[in-house]
Amino acid sequence: MTDNSPLFDSDAPTATALEHNINEFSVGEISNAVKRTLEGAFGRVRVKGEVSRPNYHGSGHLYFTLKDEDAAMDGVCWHGSVGKLGITLEEGMEVICTGRISSYPRSSKYQIVVEAVELAGEGALLKLLEDRRKKLTAEGLFDPERKQELPFLPEIIGVITSPTGAVIRDILHRLSDRFPRRVLLWPVIVQGDGAAEQVAGAINGFNACDRDGVVPRPDLLIVARGGGSPEDLWAFNEEVVVRAVSESDIPLISAVGHETDTTLIDFAADIRAPTPTAAAEMAVPVRADLEAQLADSQGRLVAGLERCWEDQRLQLEGLARGLPQPDYLLEEATQRLDSETDRLKLLLANKLEQHRERVSGVGARLRHPRDVMTAAEERLIQTAERFELAISSNVNNSKIRFEGLEASVRLSNAIGRIFRTDEERLVGQGQLLESLSYKGVLERGFALVRDGDGKPVMRAAEAVAGGPVEIEFADGIRGALLNGSVEGEPKSAKPRATAKKPAAKKTARKPGAFDDGQGSLL
Repeated sequence: MTDNSPLFDSDAPTATALEHNINEFSVGEISNAVKRTLEGAFGRVRVKGEVSRPNYHGSGHLYFTLKDEDAAMDGVCWHGSVGKLGITLEEGMEVICTGRISSYPRSSKYQIVVEAVELAGEGALLKLLEDRRKKLTAEGLFDPERKQELPFLPEIIGVITSPTGAVIRDILHRLSDRFPRRVLLWPVIVQGDGAAEQVAGAINGFNACDRDGVVPRPDLLIVARGGGSPEDLWAFNEEVVVRAVSESDIPLISAVGHETDTTLIDFAADIRAPTPTAAAEMAVPVRADLEAQLADSQGRLVAGLERCWEDQRLQLEGLARGLPQPDYLLEEATQRLDSETDRLKLLLANKLEQHRERVSGVGARLRHPRDVMTAAEERLIQTAERFELAISSNVNNSKIRFEGLEASVRLSNAIGRIFRTDEERLVGQGQLLESLSYKGVLERGFALVRDGDGKPVMRAAEAVAGGPVEIEFADGIRGALLNGSVEGEPKSAKPRATAKKPAAKKTARKPGAFDDGQGSLL
């Protein structure tokens, strides 16, 4: 088979001729022929359309659908080309795809194998930017409440920019002119594939630093880049960068592009600088101005203190002239102190004499301790003698009374006391048992119903119709048969006739035993 061989012959005269004259092809041969035809006819093409269902597969390939109002076409971008696209495809983006037309024989579909993607005009780029801005605004990433105050004079400033551009040199030069500070540079690429991830990683990396670590945590961050086209600045519109800026705990200045350039990072940053040089000016004050202001404040403070001291001195002198001499104030107090001191000495001497006389009088009335102890000893001896006589008398009386009783009499008395105690306890338990017995309930006119097994029947549903029961009254037990009617159901007018049974021989039975010949008691 050749590439120009006909697949169909429309001039075949009959079905019999078709069966023998037309070549046979397999499905794979047809699919490969279509694939070669498409690739040979179109080659490299540029296709404009709207992106639908973009799918970044785990293998690294990108699958999507390119459509317009007339048709739809599958698109695929292999792993090696995905990283070179420069943009991330999203639902609804209008793009121009460059690649070659091919087919996928497994599903009999044609597709474009994409090698490059660009947005379809600046309008589409601005529309995508505006849609993303509205989405992030709705999430609250641009709220003013999230903004932080910049430190007045940061000790360490972290700069995130390209290490080879003029931006870092402008920032360092401006900081050196205004107020030299320590600067930590986190080098990143600021354009192209991977730029957004590197910028976001640098912001998160500075936030993860420890203040006392090898790389100290900065007090202020500056994200800077020079001017460029919207495509060049697109990395600073990516969500990963905007979210990293919004979540930063360190105050951050956005200095991307020139005055007319606007990126989404400007809305999320704590403050926006029109240029990288302006960001350095916002970061630190002018040292010379601070020194001049400090010197002026110092002079004003010294002059104010001197005036205050002079005013206080004059006021103190005026008050001193209106006061009497301290010696005159102390003369009367000194004389009064001497007089009171003399009176105090006399008063102390009188009080001591009075207490001495009182103590002497009390001592004269007191008995000598030796006499008190002697009297107590005599009383103790007399009490001991009386106590000994009383014990001896009590023991003798008990001994005489005990010896007068025989052992049999004592045993009989003890057993009688035990029987009487047990009898009283048994009577009490019997009375308690009688008060708790159900027979007291039967005495009040109630009856206890048991089934044929002797178990109490508690509910009507437990009673079997026609079954034997025992009814216990207060004065005895009777047997009975239950009829089939239940309360709430209609009763038959007459009981069903039953065959007569021969009279059974009467036998003696125990009270409460069921009699098969007895009719229903109810």
